[in-house]
Amino acid sequence: MGSRVGKKFLIIAGFVALAIVAAMLANTYFGQLGELDELRDRRTVARNRLPAITAEKNELEARLVGAQSSITESSTSYPNPVHSIEYGEHLFDIAGQSRVTLGSLSFPRPNASKQGPVTYSVVSLSLPLSGTRADVLEFIQRLRTDPRFATTRVNSVRLSDDSATISVEIYSYKE
Repeated sequence: MGSRVGKKFLIIAGFVALAIVAAMLANTYFGQLGELDELRDRRTVARNRLPAITAEKNELEARLVGAQSSITESSTSYPNPVHSIEYGEHLFDIAGQSRVTLGSLSFPRPNASKQGPVTYSVVSLSLPLSGTRADVLEFIQRLRTDPRFATTRVNSVRLSDDSATISVEIYSYKE
């Protein structure tokens, strides 16, 4: 009788163990099914968003090409690095046309100025002039309208009776 109880116990224990294993497998299986459903839902959402993301990517690429073209275009409107002899000759030429005397010039080293992704070279000059007010104003007008100085900014003008000092910055494209 002892062996019968032992066999029954082993059989029951085997069924309990089998039931536990089956429950664990079922739990894992249904968990995996839940994850699979979640992954399918996420894939569907991703597929639905893909055309919008692709369109946005294409738009951004087109804007990038436009921006690069704009940078190239704007950089061509700026002269290459300022060469002091050339610009000095141009300034003395404009002074002669305006009937003013341009004092001595010294061209400092250019500074770098960054505007967005573009770096410009900037030369700051102080232009000492002597002549009548009308002639000094004519010099400024000629300087502002001369295409060789299209990228020049007049920062300040100090006028006195027969002289003036003009502070300018000449911008050029730095490669």
